[in-house]
Formats: sequence, C-alpha cells, structure tokens
Amino acid sequence: MRLLYPQDPTDRKAPDEAYRDEYEAVTARGLACWLLSLEDLPAGTFRPRPALCEGEATLYRGWMLTPVEYQELARRISAHGATPLTSPEANERCHYLPRWYAQCRDLTPETIFLPKDADFRHELRAVDWPGYFVKDYVKSLTTSRGSIARTPAEVAEIVGLIEHYRGRIEGGVCVRRLEDLMPETEERYFVVGGEPHARDGAVPDLVRDIARRIESPFFTVDVCAARDGRLRLVELGDGQVSDRKRWDVTRFAELLAAAGVASGAVSSQVIP
Repeated sequence: MRLLYPQDPTDRKAPDEAYRDEYEAVTARGLACWLLSLEDLPAGTFRPRPALCEGEATLYRGWMLTPVEYQELARRISAHGATPLTSPEANERCHYLPRWYAQCRDLTPETIFLPKDADFRHELRAVDWPGYFVKDYVKSLTTSRGSIARTPAEVAEIVGLIEHYRGRIEGGVCVRRLEDLMPETEERYFVVGGEPHARDGAVPDLVRDIARRIESPFFTVDVCAARDGRLRLVELGDGQVSDRKRWDVTRFAELLAAAGVASGAVSSQVIP
C-alpha cells in the first residue's frame, strides 16, 4: 500500500505544509508515502520514480478534487501499473451528496436536488419546512452569512454567494430541510474497509449502520445530535480528501496502520 500526499510547491522533496504532520506520523509508523504535484496532472507529467509496483494499492490523501480530476488521477495511477484503492465510482459516491442520499435518506435531513438556475420559489412551493439548509453537491457557504435560508428568495441568494466565493456550483444545488441540530455535537468517523472508527473509540450504532450501507473502502461519516436526542447523519465524504477535524494525528496514523495500510518498511518517494 502506498499513500500519495501533495508536495510543497516550493520544495518538491517535502510534503505540503498542511499535510506535513500527518505525513511524518504515517511514515514513522511504516507506511510508504509518495509526494506528487497535482498541477502536473493536466500536463501529463505524472512520472513516478521509481515505477509503481504492478497491482500495488494506492491511497490519495490531499486536497479536494472534482470527480473528473479524481478520475484523471486514478487513470494515471493505473497507467503506471498500480491500483487506486478508491475507485472513481466510490469517490463520487461519497463526495457528492445525491450519490449517497438514497441509501441513507431515513437517517439524514430530507433533501431536494435542483440546478443552480432553478426557480427556487416555484420548486419549493410544495414543501412546508421551518427553513432550508443550502449547499452545492459538496460544500455549504462558509462565510458569516451561512447556509441557512428562511425563504426561497434567500435560497437563491445563498446559491449566488456560493458561486461567487467558490467560483462555481459543483454538481448542482442541495436544499435540505432545516432540522434542530446542535452543531457543537458534530463528530467525524472514518470508515476503513467497512469498519467504522472513532477518535475516542466509541462508535454509535447509527455510524455502524451507515458503514454497512455504503460501498467504499475509505470514507467519512459526520454525525450530529438533534435536540430531541436522535443522532442524524449530516454528511458523508471521501476519506481521501476529508480533514481529520478533531482527530489527533497520532491516532489517525495508528488507524491507517492498524487497518493494514503499513508496508512493513518506511519508503518515501517523490513523484516529480
């Protein structure tokens, strides 16, 4: 098993500063790592040195990619004889909310999927919700305005702001029923090979249920408590691009090693 981390743009032999602590923690536990420049993918200069081993499983840990970008990364890995641990299909299944919603709709807020140029007043006229949580297929609005709308007109406002600040609407628009959740209770769980893991060791039954429903070798589950006491699924994510949140870096590295990612010897190589 190999791990791919983004390289520092000013030092091709060092990991990006944002991933440096994780890179050092996993290599210290015997996981084999490479560094790569994502900017080289479109240029066709993905040339691993030394060559990837035939059939070797490879796991990406880095910046968020669109499904098209991830498909290109997976193609380049495969072209060198290795195998992406997470297929493009599994990546998109957890990366885009509409791809996992059907499997988990009873565990998560009700959601309507619309194009970015929809007539939101018309499309939402039949729902009687206390409010709306608005995001594209991947992310919500993270400015002080936030993603909560009280009217369809505010839904359109938030969609415009997401596009303004992020440069695009990825995939489409998700309008979610606003539930009375307690954001301070949100917790992230990593699912590796179908087995869910918690930073403190305590995995709720809800997360175990979700882990059985979703087909992906490495993904995240974000859960939040509602004021009525229920746990609710907030989001899934491809574990390759999910940050650790409150996970201690040592605990995270141990998780990967215990899951069988360790190669048996430290090996750090650079993909120029």
